[in-house]
Amino acid sequence: MKTHARTHEDPMGRATPARRVADVAAERIEKLIVEGILKVGQALPSERRLTEKLGVSRTALREGMKLLRARGVIDTVHGKGSFVANLTEQAQITPMMHLLASQPRTIYDLFEVRGMLEAEAARLAARRGTEADFILITRRYEEMIAPATQDLPPEARARLDHAFHRAICEASHNPILVNTLQSLTDLLLSSVFASVNNLYHRAPLKKQIDRQHARLYNAVTGRLPEQAHKAASEHLRNVIEYLHEIEAEEQRLVRATLRLEGWK
Repeated sequence: MKTHARTHEDPMGRATPARRVADVAAERIEKLIVEGILKVGQALPSERRLTEKLGVSRTALREGMKLLRARGVIDTVHGKGSFVANLTEQAQITPMMHLLASQPRTIYDLFEVRGMLEAEAARLAARRGTEADFILITRRYEEMIAPATQDLPPEARARLDHAFHRAICEASHNPILVNTLQSLTDLLLSSVFASVNNLYHRAPLKKQIDRQHARLYNAVTGRLPEQAHKAASEHLRNVIEYLHEIEAEEQRLVRATLRLEGWK
């Protein structure tokens, strides 16, 4: 009697050879990373906890970890354990990223991109977010609006603002969307810094931004997808308008000063 290797169907319905248990263990750890449960730089749980969580043997887990190390997905430090590797690390900034970062006008382009991506992320977060997601979003929101933040430098306040928006994005449970925004972190932080540095010290504008953040927070955690999409979109569109108004105001001031000094 002939024996045949076990097969299973891949997502396209094609029969493939049964996978080794090491492949299964590696795939399940990768799934935790893609879904944002294990984050870059985070230490992996103990071997015992992983075998329980993944439903594999210690031997399979160890072999799976070897595969992940070979792929550059995890790093292992002797005496400290294994950590999720920086999967998007670049040895140096690309020429294109340098050009974009060096041109002040690209700030407006960045806000347009944020408006498109973050509005959809907010919609998905309101629809798919779990209670754990909402707890994290609430923490980031409360950190951002805490009275003590008023005394922080603009860079620190920008990071708190960015962390709130990032928490909403992660709650979308769309790994492609999350990783797209993650790959733009430095550029996105520059747009948040521009907002904080130019708007937050203007009390009327800061008050409006606080209201917009509150609407976004309430819509997402209240599971109101369309309202969340609208709140995120309007917030970023309004920030663009505020920055344009300030720019125009500064240009008017320069022209008036030149006239006062006798320039034509």
